[in-house]
Amino acid sequence: MEPRRQSFRIAFVKDALPPGFELLRHAADGEAYGMLAVLAKQWADGTNRFDKPGEALVAAYEGNVLVGVGAMTHDPNIAGALRMRRFYVSSRHRRHGVGRAIAKALLDRPEIAGKTITLNAPQAEAARFWEALGFIPDDRDGHTHVRTEPYAHA
Repeated sequence: MEPRRQSFRIAFVKDALPPGFELLRHAADGEAYGMLAVLAKQWADGTNRFDKPGEALVAAYEGNVLVGVGAMTHDPNIAGALRMRRFYVSSRHRRHGVGRAIAKALLDRPEIAGKTITLNAPQAEAARFWEALGFIPDDRDGHTHVRTEPYAHA
């Protein structure tokens, strides 16, 4: 049986972390995923606001409830490349298209056309997710996967 798909609203985050972020961060912390704690720290101290060319932070909502986030930054190890990072979808909303919608929003932006995109997906489930979106395993330069071809709308 295929998981049921729901509609989600995707929004690009600009001036402040989205309402509900702390609840989502605590959920991630509870699963021993520290990426949202890092995001919160870097946002608070100004080291990363996802405001450089090609960078973005995206939030996914079901109604008014924040259910996922994901971002793209410059890859610190490969000049000119971008890196997918800080992806988290609440456990209740996984396998409903939220992660794919976040990734699509980031990958479909015209300003990243032709760019190499990297990511780090050490867990098998995350690796399968990214591979389904056209990323290939590549464990060089501090990442686990890379995409050099245009995004296939799979």
